Amino acid sequence: MTGIVKSELRKFFTTRMWWGMAIAVVLSGVAFAALNGLLLTSDSAAQFGVTTQSDAELARTVYTGGLQVAYLLTLAIGVLTVGAEYRHQTITSTFLAVPKRSKVIVAKVIALLGIGAGYGALALVSSFGVGSVILASKGHAVWPDATIGRTLALGLLILGLWALIGLGIGILIPNQIAALFIAVGVAWIVEPLVTFLLSTQEWGRSAARFFPSSATTAVLGATNNQGAGVTLASFEWWGGALILIAYAGAMALVGTALTLRRDVT
Repeated sequence: MTGIVKSELRKFFTTRMWWGMAIAVVLSGVAFAALNGLLLTSDSAAQFGVTTQSDAELARTVYTGGLQVAYLLTLAIGVLTVGAEYRHQTITSTFLAVPKRSKVIVAKVIALLGIGAGYGALALVSSFGVGSVILASKGHAVWPDATIGRTLALGLLILGLWALIGLGIGILIPNQIAALFIAVGVAWIVEPLVTFLLSTQEWGRSAARFFPSSATTAVLGATNNQGAGVTLASFEWWGGALILIAYAGAMALVGTALTLRRDVT
């Protein structure tokens, strides 16, 4: 299994995608940390509808703002990991080298968890570096309590789980371009729109918290506001983590079942 995992990692790191994604992750971490830090600590923050936050809430928001973009990037990586193999027909040689297909899927899962965590580390290091300087210059605590460390650690898990969700989508939809557009479109456009519509109903506010993006927000310890004076019900951080794990696990299981039965010749 170790050799198969190394092979999957080699497939990823021998392409130009890995450093392109790395640059995007770092830039998004820096940009959102700077934007949130400067906005939330400014004297005019109340004019933008920003309520007073504790130092711990402020630090979590500043340090994890870039993850809202980073998880879309790792979602795309998950889709492309298998989508590229179907597109270039390398999936055939992969299964010829490892006839037991379930081992290939397990290796991809392990590799993607590591890749997602690696990108999470890049995002959090860059956002923490910029955000801590801004918070310190504004007189706020850089590390208010132990929950900050927990939130940063969970950020690594989040990106790995979103990569697994992307892997499942890539297997469900073998067409790489279609899978990529559908995955990002649903996560970035459809889900927020449906969440907003559900927030107009009492039952919908409870239902919307089960969506992957809402669960991600819960894990990071932020409040999921919809901008119309409505705040959605939110799980505790561990509840959000369990929901994301359930999504990733379900997608991996479905993907494995389809891969075992699909003709790839």
